[in-house]
Amino acid sequence: MTDQTHEIDVEKLEEVATKSAIQLSSENRGKNRRSPIERREDIPRAHRVVIKVGSSSLTSIESSIDEQAVRMIVDALGGAKARGLELVFVSSGAITAGLAPLGLSRRPKNLAGKQAAAAVGQGLLMGRYIESFARFGVTVGQVLVTAEDLMRRSHYKNTHRQIERLLDFGVLPIVNENDAVSSQEIKFGDNDRIAALIAHLIKADVLLLLSDVDALYTKDPRKGGERIPEVKDPIKDLEGVQIGSVGRAGVGSGGMVTKVQAARIAAASGIPALVTSAENINRALDGEDVGTWFAASGGRRNVRLLWLAHLADIKGSLTLDEGAVAAIRDRNSLLAAGVIGVSGTFEAGEPVSLRDPEGKEIAHGLSNYSSEEIPPMLGKSTSVLAEELGDDYSRELVHVDNLVVLRPRGARTRLKK
Repeated sequence: MTDQTHEIDVEKLEEVATKSAIQLSSENRGKNRRSPIERREDIPRAHRVVIKVGSSSLTSIESSIDEQAVRMIVDALGGAKARGLELVFVSSGAITAGLAPLGLSRRPKNLAGKQAAAAVGQGLLMGRYIESFARFGVTVGQVLVTAEDLMRRSHYKNTHRQIERLLDFGVLPIVNENDAVSSQEIKFGDNDRIAALIAHLIKADVLLLLSDVDALYTKDPRKGGERIPEVKDPIKDLEGVQIGSVGRAGVGSGGMVTKVQAARIAAASGIPALVTSAENINRALDGEDVGTWFAASGGRRNVRLLWLAHLADIKGSLTLDEGAVAAIRDRNSLLAAGVIGVSGTFEAGEPVSLRDPEGKEIAHGLSNYSSEEIPPMLGKSTSVLAEELGDDYSRELVHVDNLVVLRPRGARTRLKK
């Protein structure tokens, strides 16, 4: 790691986390609510918590699984569960845990190597958890997910039912990305965003993101950086912040950047998040002043729209004129009269990107028509469409209830290389 930094647009960097600052179109109508946990001091009152621990806090290349670290985490979680807290544990480390048994000295760069390491490491890691949690009389259950599981709505619901049923049985679900079968095209690359999405999936009260860094700092604390105790506005409060790109141990795939992304996703969907070190796990669960607290900035999200915002496989795009852009931002449906271009290949009901005349993405939506049907409709009013093509073509291209509007980009954050 060098001392040089360069300034980037954090939304452009984030890809998936661009959607963490979203403003949804039509879901917040009284039925959605934020988590009852508003301050970190309130964490002891939480009923359901998702805790994610990174690879650098559980494993190392030299010794595979860090037995002392696993004991520390399990002691904290076992004690919290004994106090009646409902927990879901998102654990990284499967790939790194498989390196030493395979005689590898570094994390593989190719997909097949990662899959092989994960296939070995997942079993080893779960074996340690089963043995360690048995000391507390806690039964654990493994939940392996891929990005595809969270992109397809039916799979998303199945994952939800599985975790909820495990919790009903008093089991502690241990969630991990299924690296052994994930494909390069759909792979998340880290468990941080999975943790944020699982937190939303099960309506957790709070999300704890634990790694080998104790908080988010304005820049490297060794160079005078100051701890950021709380983030209320992810745009303004992160202005000028220098974010490290990898953890100190060098075994993870995310680093602080993805912690911030995940925290913002959770906060935008009504779930506060705390970013701190694994060593602070007990202090975090006790509500002490540690780490960086991301206050909830939105209400509970409709599952379908959350899927559309964060996980949908965008098939194409519609380019809008300025009038349509304004209408979309005012939470209106998209009509054919306001569309000036279409690209990509998609069927009716599939997700598309909505862009302004300059090509900037402003929303995601489910198209009511296929890419083949839309070109003859462009720029025409509903009455003209009904007259020329029939009543079936007089509907909106994208209904407001199937729209996710993205908040304009503004924050610029320094990523430390």
